[in-house]
Amino acid sequence: MPEFAWPWLLLALPLPWLVARLLPAASRDARAALRVPFAPILATIDDGSAGKHRRSRWRVLPLLGWILLCVAAARPQQLDSVIAPPRSGRDLMLAVDLSGSMRTQDMELGGQVVDRLSAIKAVLGDFLTRRSGDRVGLVVFGSHAYAVTPLTWDRHSVREQLAMSEAGLAGDATAIGDAITLAVKRLSAQAPGASSGDDRVLILLTDGVSNAGVIEPIKAAQLAAAEHVKIYTIGFGGNGQIDSMFGLSLPGADDGVDEDTLRKIATLTGGQYYRARDTESLAGIYAQLDRIEPVASRQPAQAVASELYPWPLGAALLVTLAIFALPPAPLRRGLA
Repeated sequence: MPEFAWPWLLLALPLPWLVARLLPAASRDARAALRVPFAPILATIDDGSAGKHRRSRWRVLPLLGWILLCVAAARPQQLDSVIAPPRSGRDLMLAVDLSGSMRTQDMELGGQVVDRLSAIKAVLGDFLTRRSGDRVGLVVFGSHAYAVTPLTWDRHSVREQLAMSEAGLAGDATAIGDAITLAVKRLSAQAPGASSGDDRVLILLTDGVSNAGVIEPIKAAQLAAAEHVKIYTIGFGGNGQIDSMFGLSLPGADDGVDEDTLRKIATLTGGQYYRARDTESLAGIYAQLDRIEPVASRQPAQAVASELYPWPLGAALLVTLAIFALPPAPLRRGLA
C-alpha cells in the first residue's frame, strides 16, 4: 500500500471548511447596482435557474482540487523493494598525495615510462574494483587537504574522481598531518551508515616529506588512534633513475620519502608501513591490503521508494484548468 512521507500535511484538508466557518460572512448590499427600465423584462427572459443547476454540478471541483493538492503535498510513496546493505565490509578512506613531485616520471606502466600519479591511478583503480562491500571515500592533499568523495558504496564515482585528479591540483607541498586529520574526521562522522571500531581504515599514500599544513603528522596519528582508525601508510617513489628508450639511465628525482614518520604513523594506529619503488611492488602492496578481513556490518535494511506525488499534482492541475474553462456565472441581481 502507498505510504505518505509527510502525512501531517493531510491536516490541511479541513482548512477551507474552517475558513468558511470562522471568518465573518461578507455583507450583502440590497441596493441595485444599475437601474434600467427594462429590468422586469430581463428577469422574465432568463432567471438563471438553468445555469444554477449546471453550476451546482461543478461546485465540487474546487474541493476536489484542494484534496488533490493536500495529497500531493503529503508525498505519497510506493515501497518497491527492500535493499539490505552488504553484510560485511569496512569504512575505507583513501588519502592520495597530489603534490608536485607526483609528476616525476620514474614509473613503468605497460612498457612505457609514466609519472607516479598515473601509476597510482592504475593500481588504485584495480584495488577499488575488488573492494566489494566497503564504503570508500577519497581525500587528496598537497599544500592543503580536500575531501573529494564522501564515504560511499559507489566505488565507480570514487574511481572517476581519482582519474580526474592532477598533480599539483592541491598545491606543490605535502600536508600529511592535515590529510590524516580530515580523513579521520570523515571516518568518525556519525552519519547514517557510519561505522565504528576496527572497521575504519585509512590508506595513506605519499612520495615525500610533510612540509606544509597546520597539524603535525604524529599528532594527527595520535588523533586517529584515539578515534580507533587504523592507518596503513605507503611510501611511493623510484630510486631516482629513469631508463630511457635507448637503454641509458637518466637522473630522476631524489628519493625523499620520510619512512620514519610514515612508519611511526602506522605503528601508533595499529596499521602497517609499506615501501613501493615501482608499479609492481605498489600493486603487490594493494593486493595485501585487499586481504584485510572485513567485519560484520550493522547497517539496517533500507527500502527503495517510488514517488507518486506527480499523479495527484497533475490531477489537481487538470481540475484547476477545468474550473477556469467553465463559463462565468450570469448576473442575477443588480438590475432594477
